[in-house]
Amino acid sequence: MKVRIKRIDKSLPLPIYETGGSVGFDLLAREDKVIEPDAIELIPANAIVEVPNGYSLIVASRSSTPRKHGLTKPHGIGIIDQDYCGKEDEVKIQMMNFTKQPVTIKKGTKIAQGLFVRVDRLEFEEVDEITKESRGGFGSTDKN
Repeated sequence: MKVRIKRIDKSLPLPIYETGGSVGFDLLAREDKVIEPDAIELIPANAIVEVPNGYSLIVASRSSTPRKHGLTKPHGIGIIDQDYCGKEDEVKIQMMNFTKQPVTIKKGTKIAQGLFVRVDRLEFEEVDEITKESRGGFGSTDKN
């Protein structure tokens, strides 16, 4: 399957899967960005993506980003919907600086990864009671 993508800055490469076993592809910073301590900034990822029907584009942290840059995604993941693909809908990566110093992200830095995930839209059926046995509530699988 091919996915339509528009790069904003053609000097940066298209996203690629780095290895034959990669399930995610790297998203690159389109511009230099300074993120102050305890601040959250949006980093443009140089891509407008037409997510195929039946899929969502999940934007997740790269495992090396916290150690290399002192940054984390404050909400864990980002979800790019199938209808977020207009002329102004560039993917942006929300990042938080958890260090005590400003962090500079340079143009072209691998800042996050994208994964296409199949999704279904289901209908909700409201009921007055759930009949399944409870497994113990929040934290029920913790042994300690």
